[in-house]
Amino acid sequence: MQGWWREISGLVLPVSCGGCGRPRTELCEECRAVLYGGVPRRVRPDPEPAGLPVVHAAAPYENGVRGVLLAHKERGALGLAGALGRALAGAVRAGAERTGPAGPTGSAEPLLLVPVPSARRAVAARGHDPTRRIALAAAAELRRGGVPARVVSVLRQRRVVADQAGLGARQRERNLAGALTVAAGGGRLLATGRVVLVDDLMTTGASLAEAARAIGAECGYGRSAHGGECARAAHVNGRAAVVAASPLAFEINRNSLRSPIVAGSE
Repeated sequence: MQGWWREISGLVLPVSCGGCGRPRTELCEECRAVLYGGVPRRVRPDPEPAGLPVVHAAAPYENGVRGVLLAHKERGALGLAGALGRALAGAVRAGAERTGPAGPTGSAEPLLLVPVPSARRAVAARGHDPTRRIALAAAAELRRGGVPARVVSVLRQRRVVADQAGLGARQRERNLAGALTVAAGGGRLLATGRVVLVDDLMTTGASLAEAARAIGAECGYGRSAHGGECARAAHVNGRAAVVAASPLAFEINRNSLRSPIVAGSE
């Protein structure tokens, strides 16, 4: 009922830009540009959790991008899923292009977008699953561009975890350790394509690292318990994509922070 009301209210109530609040538009041109108008880049949190896949993000989590993600996730602006999916598709594509000759280019092997699951209580409170909704939009965007892709929601939470808000990087790792598992029959689904873990936001990377561990455990680090290859599963050398990440997680910014300061430079 809650999700239905949000869908209807979005059609009849006045709208404003989810990113900056500009009236009479759900997402203004400026916010579209910062969300998916740039080049997706690799992101690495510091400290980097063990087992984190190679992650690409569409945009830094700040300003309009932060507003759009929060409007979709917390305020039920479900119409923003299309734009967020477009941004996520760009990040997925950027990571896939770096897989080399074995990548999806020229291959019929589909990309399998595996969303990192939210806690059941969070999904119930919001009335929708934001990450899965964005993943579905991203898969549709990829297919429109000629890349076979589909969403495979095989990850499940097998125990209750504490609220991540206010926890540091190491605390989040401990909180999530062993929290995810692959649903029964998920290994067979993962054997049908190339796995890309997806999420709306990466902060410390703990969620993606735990998701990669769960898939790696199911797939026996590249070999499925069911006898076949487990789709180059997202462990260690796997791939992941997110809509946004901390600005300091972008490699270009990390490198600039580590560069020596030259006298006279700005």
